[in-house]
Amino acid sequence: MIEIKEEQERVILIGVATGSIDSMQESLDELEELAETAGAVTLEKIIQSREQIHPGTYLGRGKLEEVRERIRELGATGVVCDDELSPAQMKNMEQALDIKVMDRTLVILDIFAKRATSREGKIQVELAQLRYRAVRLVGLRDSLSRLGGGIGTRGPGESKLETDRRLIHERISWLKRELEDVKRHREVTRQQRSRNRIPVAAIVGYTNAGKSTLLNALTGSDILAEDKLFATLDPTTRNLALPAGEEILLTDTVGFIRKLPHHLIEAFKSTLEEAKYADIILHVVDSSSPQMDVQMYVVYDTLRELGIGDKTIVTLFNKCDKVVEMPHLYDSRADDILMISAKTGQGLDELKIALANLLRERKVYVQKVFPYTEAGKVQVIRKFGQLLSEEYEEDGIHVTGYVPAEVYSRL
Repeated sequence: MIEIKEEQERVILIGVATGSIDSMQESLDELEELAETAGAVTLEKIIQSREQIHPGTYLGRGKLEEVRERIRELGATGVVCDDELSPAQMKNMEQALDIKVMDRTLVILDIFAKRATSREGKIQVELAQLRYRAVRLVGLRDSLSRLGGGIGTRGPGESKLETDRRLIHERISWLKRELEDVKRHREVTRQQRSRNRIPVAAIVGYTNAGKSTLLNALTGSDILAEDKLFATLDPTTRNLALPAGEEILLTDTVGFIRKLPHHLIEAFKSTLEEAKYADIILHVVDSSSPQMDVQMYVVYDTLRELGIGDKTIVTLFNKCDKVVEMPHLYDSRADDILMISAKTGQGLDELKIALANLLRERKVYVQKVFPYTEAGKVQVIRKFGQLLSEEYEEDGIHVTGYVPAEVYSRL
C-alpha cells in the first residue's frame, strides 16, 4: 500500500519593523512557531526597517528583489508576512515574487481549522475563513491553484474559493444563523447556571500559557494539553470543588495572541463571552517567557476589546518550575497574584483557598436559629452558600454560614 503524505511547505518569514527591531524579531519568532504548528518549516527570517508598511507591496522594491533572490537560493515554496495583507498587497507580492504569499492571519486561521472539533468551533472557523477570503478571492485562487494545498486550504477548502462572491456571502449568512442557534443554546446553559447560582471562573491567557494544563490539574480532566500554540480551541467547562465544600465552574477559553485577526475575534465572540459573564477571571501567564510583559498586555487589550474590564482578576504566574531565578512579578490590574505550576501542582492548593475567599467576600454572613418547621432553609444555605456550622438544639437549628445576597432575603 502506497502512503501519500502532504508535502511540507518551506517558507520564508517576512516582517516590516516600523519601530523596535527586537520587537519585530520576537514577533517573527512567534510567527515561526505558528508556521511550525501549521505544518511548515521556516528557512529564513527577513526584516525590513521602514517608517511605515508599503501600501502596495508590503516591502520596498529593493527588499522584494532580495526576497526573490533568497526564494530561488533556498528553494522556498512560499512566504509568510507577519501582518495581515490587503488584497492589493497580496496580489502585487505574488506577481513580484511568483510564489505563494500568505500572512499571519491566514496561518492562524489554518491552525484553527485544524484544531476545531466541536460543531460550534467548526462553524466559527469557517465563518472567519470565509470572511477573510471573500475579499481575497482572486489572489488566493491564483496561489492555491499553483501550489495545490498546504496552509490556507483547510476548513472550507479550495472548492469554496471556486464559487463566486454571491455564493460565499450566502454561505456566510447561513453560518451566522447556525452560530446564532449555538449562541442561544449557550445562553440557555448560562441562565441555568445563574439559576443554580454556581459561580463561574473563566481561564484566559496568551496561547500556550498553560490554561488547559491548569484545568486538567484542578479538575482531573483529560483535555488535550500540548506545548504548542492553540493546542486546544473549543471551550471546556468543568466543576471544581473548593476546600469548604463550595463548587465553582471553570471555563477554558481560546488563547489570545498578538495581532489576533479581527475575523477571529468577531467569529469567536460567543465563546469569548464566557469570560464576559464569569464572576472571576483567572489570567494565566507564562512566567518563563521572555515576552511575558508583552503577552500580558495583549491579553488585557483583547479583554478590553471584548468589553471585559470590571471583573475580579486573579493573575496566575504559571510554569514557575521552569524559572531558575524568579524575578519580581507584579500585575497592577489584578486583585490577587499567585505563583503556580500547573504541571507540578505547586500553588494549586493556595489557588483553591484564594477562590474560596473571593467567593466568600461576595456573600452575606448568616447566623440564625431556624425552627424545625423551616429546616428546608438550612438546605438552601447548603446548596447556594457555605454552611459553616449546624447544631440541632431544643429551640431549633443553630446555623452559621455565608450565602449570596439574593438568597439572604429568602432566609
